[in-house]
Amino acid sequence: MQDNQEKCKELAIRIYNLDEEVYKCVGSSLGRTFTGQKETTLRHLAALMYTKPDGHLLRSELALISNMARTIRDKSERRRLMIEYDSILKEIESLPDTFGQTDIVDKERISLNNLIARRQNEISENDHLIICISRTQGSGGNDIGFELADQLQINYYDAEIFDQVMKRLQADKNAVSDTGNFEGFDKYRKKKHTDLKTWFREFNRYHGLPKQDAVFFNMSDLICELAKSEDCVIMGRCADAILKNNHIPHISLFISAPFQVRVQHVMDIRNMNLKQAVRFLKQMDKQHKKYYEFYTGEKWGKPENYDLCINSANYGLKDTIELIRRMLDQKVR
Repeated sequence: MQDNQEKCKELAIRIYNLDEEVYKCVGSSLGRTFTGQKETTLRHLAALMYTKPDGHLLRSELALISNMARTIRDKSERRRLMIEYDSILKEIESLPDTFGQTDIVDKERISLNNLIARRQNEISENDHLIICISRTQGSGGNDIGFELADQLQINYYDAEIFDQVMKRLQADKNAVSDTGNFEGFDKYRKKKHTDLKTWFREFNRYHGLPKQDAVFFNMSDLICELAKSEDCVIMGRCADAILKNNHIPHISLFISAPFQVRVQHVMDIRNMNLKQAVRFLKQMDKQHKKYYEFYTGEKWGKPENYDLCINSANYGLKDTIELIRRMLDQKVR
């Protein structure tokens, strides 16, 4: 355990230094990923590496750095820093109890599947490749999206990253905090009491819109801007419906797995007992469904709304990614 923590501290220093170098090369006014005190940041990063429930936060921090690194104009510098990023990522993935270590798999079902042919296909760079991924909680969707983006060498955006991007654009954090907005989504619940002063303040700030609607429209604009300017993987946020309504080409995926398999997966990665995992999944599925259906008017998880629906438990994380890549190769030909 002690050796593992020392390794995490060493990797934390490398991540911090990489962020610093990327920022210097980019010279961007958007700022660094890590802006706090160095020692505090290093402790935070090290903790994320050996705290499984917060592994998704580490994944988002790394994605922010790689997204920025891919914009470096100097090819030699970009290559050097991306090599360091890949090296750090491989070492993190080799650590016990980090993200992507606990697979999502139904061994009985996977044994019935034919082995997926192994081949690496290059995605055409002529057009922007936008991959929208919707997923049920505990199906490994975030790990699949992150690894897919990394293999394709394109940017990855999830809830945490959107929150950071909006802050970098100097928007009002209270107005655009995507993560908090989704967690508190209560369109179908009894309205909470709001004092008159707060009501007037939010009415003026959001031009008469409810806060949740203002957040959604801000996020929709950002998603459309990203889709028009770069290749990327977008997790959740109703991105598929947003791009469809704005007539922006994209590929939409829905990733899920049987409830009992997802329960076991959540128990493994979040150190929950059976009762806690069941309650957590039911709550998150309910929130995802309500949020998506309220803002899109479409049925969440309905097969005909997506290009591809995948039961990740039938393949596991790696083969699910390979399956998606094979589908992408056919679609871009």
